[in-house]
Amino acid sequence: MSPPLLKLGAVLSTMAMISNWMSQTLPSLVGLNTTRITTSDALTQISPKEGWQVYSSAQDPDGRCICTVVAPEQNLCSRDAKSRQLRQLLEKVQNMSQSIEVLNLRTQRDFQYVLKMETQMKGLKAKFRQIEDDRKTLMTKHFQELKEKMDELLPLIPVLEQYKTDAKLITQFKEEIRNLSTVLTGIQEEIGAYDYEELHQRVLSLETRLRDCMKKLTCGKLMKITGPITVKTSGTRFGAWMTDPLASEKNNRVWYMDSYTNNKIVREYKSIADFVSGAESRTYNLPFKWAGTNHVVYNGSLYFNKYQSNIVIKYSFDTARVLAQRSLEYAGFHNVYPYTWGGFSDIDLMADEIGLWAVYATNQNAGNIVISQLNQDTLEVLKSWSTGYPKRSAGESFMICGTLYVTNSHLTGAKVYYSYSTKTSTYEYTDIPFHNQYFHISMLDYNARDRALYAWNNGHQVLFNVTLFHVIKTEDDT
Repeated sequence: MSPPLLKLGAVLSTMAMISNWMSQTLPSLVGLNTTRITTSDALTQISPKEGWQVYSSAQDPDGRCICTVVAPEQNLCSRDAKSRQLRQLLEKVQNMSQSIEVLNLRTQRDFQYVLKMETQMKGLKAKFRQIEDDRKTLMTKHFQELKEKMDELLPLIPVLEQYKTDAKLITQFKEEIRNLSTVLTGIQEEIGAYDYEELHQRVLSLETRLRDCMKKLTCGKLMKITGPITVKTSGTRFGAWMTDPLASEKNNRVWYMDSYTNNKIVREYKSIADFVSGAESRTYNLPFKWAGTNHVVYNGSLYFNKYQSNIVIKYSFDTARVLAQRSLEYAGFHNVYPYTWGGFSDIDLMADEIGLWAVYATNQNAGNIVISQLNQDTLEVLKSWSTGYPKRSAGESFMICGTLYVTNSHLTGAKVYYSYSTKTSTYEYTDIPFHNQYFHISMLDYNARDRALYAWNNGHQVLFNVTLFHVIKTEDDT
């Protein structure tokens, strides 16, 4: 093959390699094989864990609506991660654009040579037709030599046509790279090209402002229950699981108490993740059996109802000892005044933003619910409120900000039907539905730290989110 043909062959070989590289590598570099990149407001969908979450609404004295927002964890600074990924992606596209530009210059230079050569070949072909028409004017030998040369060049014509097509493809690639670079630059400008320290300080500043705002929120009124989220499926139909609402942010221990009677074993897990995987960290053998499923962990101690009695026990997890015990005067026990599902659920111990509570019924109050606030150290009753709601008609109950919320059933179709405020000593009938996914609830308890309801739902450990209506404190409030 002649030198021009060798040169053309090298160019075509390079074109083939570049085309193959573009088809296989370009999609993975720019994310076209996984994520469709557009000029929308975000490059990818940020998951709930990484994003900002609004978990409650508020209203100030002037009637303005305020939303309370939960910031993402500091070590999950997703916008910074996305910015870094975007910069890296943009650098790759820019490098690729430079390579395409070099290839394009070489291609255009050779393309001009090809066009010139194509013109010469077509002219040569026309001359051969003329010669062939008047072959008598030339010597037979010279004509045969020229025809052989032409025969050698004829196979090159379709190659030249393909080369023109590949040159157009390079031009298209160049235009697509330019467009993609423009899109990525625009996205980068929209989300802001912050470095890590700058973005980190912005997050910390926002978190501080949110915490200051939270300090102005008084206790809220229950407005809505959403969920449930199934955390785990384990144990019998009846049981309790809980975390400590007064524990530090780094302390996420979970306690698990299966069954409503004839048991003294409490299982501890270091975190929700360990609880889900079954990685038990410690086991406690209580000195007494418990009754019911309405126990509570509060400030490092377990509070439970001693089996076949109206005695409340305070048990320390740190010392594995009973720190206090006290009888609830006149409180019914051993299925005298249980919830609708039975199970020795006469005495319900719970905690909220205000403190420790006991919910039960007495003969003196005609079997209706009595609410008592307890001293967490001595278990002494600080104050009691007598309601008019029959304990045996209640499915479950829980305290939020000093208000008792009572469900009308433990079965499908249950809803929060009644509430009693210890602040005003008044009650009201409510209609707040929630999804009883597994048809039988034997434990429902509010955790003030998590702002969630923990539930044991027919052998499933689930969580419900709550929406509270907050009243904003003003400078005039005492």
